[in-house]
Amino acid sequence: MEFIRQENIPVLRQWITASARPIILAHTHPDGDALGATAGLALYLRSLGKDAAVVLPDTPAANLLFILPEAVPCLCADQDGDAARTRIAEADLIILADANAFNRVEGLEPVLSASKAPKVLVDHHLNPDTEAFGLVFSTPEISSASEVVFWLLKALSTPESHAPEGASARLSASEGAWTPEAKTAVGTVLMAGMTTDTNNFANSVFPSTFRMASELLAAGVDRDALLQKLYNSYRENRVRLMGYMQSEQLRILPNGAAYMVLTQDIQQHFDMQDGESEGLVNVPLSIGRVKLSVLVKEDAGHFRVSVRSKKGTSAQQLAQRHFHGGGHENAAGGKILIGEDIPSPEAAPAYLEQILKDYLA
Repeated sequence: MEFIRQENIPVLRQWITASARPIILAHTHPDGDALGATAGLALYLRSLGKDAAVVLPDTPAANLLFILPEAVPCLCADQDGDAARTRIAEADLIILADANAFNRVEGLEPVLSASKAPKVLVDHHLNPDTEAFGLVFSTPEISSASEVVFWLLKALSTPESHAPEGASARLSASEGAWTPEAKTAVGTVLMAGMTTDTNNFANSVFPSTFRMASELLAAGVDRDALLQKLYNSYRENRVRLMGYMQSEQLRILPNGAAYMVLTQDIQQHFDMQDGESEGLVNVPLSIGRVKLSVLVKEDAGHFRVSVRSKKGTSAQQLAQRHFHGGGHENAAGGKILIGEDIPSPEAAPAYLEQILKDYLA
């Protein structure tokens, strides 16, 4: 893969060899791809004898927790911020996955910026903050951070004649634990991450994505079992919530923009858990005349915004211009700030409708 700069692989090998307590982080409100990428890297590093841990800004949604194996220690800052910050301060190698900058981990940014440990970025979003990292493996022309990790681990597992003296030998000496079973475990979480970020191969799919999937299936990854956990293990509440939102909250404008507002009252009525609105924003795009779909979900002090679009309409530009966010061309996100963008939660629908009218004018 072109984004895997081969001259950087020996340096990364050397950093891994020298590390004892590496950490892997991801963005706030970690999705399936963030969990797949971090878990995959942690499992790989632990198979090499490293005391690797995942550090997250907040606790993942319950339906995605299975992606983090029990073998991977995970510290969530919303549960124990002191422990998370201490683990970062003690790390001798820091890897950020599925985020383009340390500001995506919000409250943990200061301790990350203060750390003198080598820093690596593994991502697929636009505009990576290359100045903050010693090594960058990033491209938007790939399905997911989990896919980036897949190709990166393949490069690391390939003998490299140009490695710094002694680095390859030391790394190889510890690779005895990098067994077929370990590779399958890593492949399983990476398949889960890639599947969620492509909406089960519905968007952001490239030829490399199918090659990755084919290799992982051949390696023994049970995709059927993954799909069962990802898409067929929800609570009844989610199904009823999805139905209510589509029948009572979906608004479609004449210009082809669709939106839904998921208020705290609705969340409480359906006893909604974090992650149970996943995929809802994609549903309006199944309507022929809809070009753009926006879901806003009320949170403390703001609305979380998810944007999806069909080819030819930029979700990324909408999120960047109007929602303090960004992302990919057809999948992006951001926020509506209560008190700054709108005076109260009740003003969200009118605010959103005006933006969408102007954006697709």
